[in-house]
Amino acid sequence: MSMIAIAAVDENWAIGNKGDLLISIPEDQKGVFRKYTAGNTVVFGRKTLMTFPGERLLPKRVNIILTRNKLFAKEGAVILHDKEELKTYEEEHPEEKIFLIGGESVYKTMLDLCDEAIITYIHKTFEADAYFPNLDEDPEWILDREEETIESEVGVSFNVRFYKKKID
Repeated sequence: MSMIAIAAVDENWAIGNKGDLLISIPEDQKGVFRKYTAGNTVVFGRKTLMTFPGERLLPKRVNIILTRNKLFAKEGAVILHDKEELKTYEEEHPEEKIFLIGGESVYKTMLDLCDEAIITYIHKTFEADAYFPNLDEDPEWILDREEETIESEVGVSFNVRFYKKKID
């Protein structure tokens, strides 16, 4: 079993600005994010939870929140505190498909646990202060395939790219 990172990035691999997404693309949220994560397990940081409407957990998914705060609790969520706890969870739940959904510090510290990444690549640049590691420049990752470009109703185009970690 492996983890899969899933993110929407701009041309600079940016994912957010001032604690929010760069842009909300309905076709990405329904056609990509929900399609892959619904019915599965999602892992995200406490700050990412704060960006969810009303800090509500994502429905139809097991929600794992990563936080260093040992006192943090959220009804209905699994709370983990570090990479080792996440690895243990993965080993104890081999039947679960686990998606890493952000934010920046979660991607940076946990990406090495992933064998695949599903990247919505937005053909535009935005003002940003949070980034996903650039897989095109990482020798450990290869672009496996990509889908056709889609024109969004919000005026940007994007395509979905599937990356795999190289196996030595």
